[in-house]
Amino acid sequence: MSEAHRPSVEAVAAAMWAEDRASRGLGMELLEVGPGRATLAMRIGEAMVNGHGIAHGGFIFTLADSAFAFACNWTGERTVAAHCQITYLRPAKLGQRLLAEAVETFREGRNGITDVRVRTEEGETIAMFRGHSRTIGGSILPGETSS
Repeated sequence: MSEAHRPSVEAVAAAMWAEDRASRGLGMELLEVGPGRATLAMRIGEAMVNGHGIAHGGFIFTLADSAFAFACNWTGERTVAAHCQITYLRPAKLGQRLLAEAVETFREGRNGITDVRVRTEEGETIAMFRGHSRTIGGSILPGETSS
């Protein structure tokens, strides 16, 4: 898609958010979007705590994956995960509000790499996530076409 015909990052994010029942259902908040970046937040609730009394890693992964999705879809072309990995560095606790800050660090052709830092509101890093993306064709916005 040429830059001249690229939809606004905010319009793409709004369209994605409207259909993202998983992220909204977990209580995530879309805080910020920009070209190749996004920040989402989520509070760790009772149903997100594992048998060790800390946040289940799957919920932390899901928060990071959602931020990844908004960061790598900023052009409006449908882009999905091809491979993702996460490293958990510290436990997150019940009631903590986590922020996932995603930055696209590479994009060429149909491939991209996006790094996501998951942290507490106080700035303590909880996990680092790296997502490899693949553009699959089609537009996120109705009536738009990708090239």
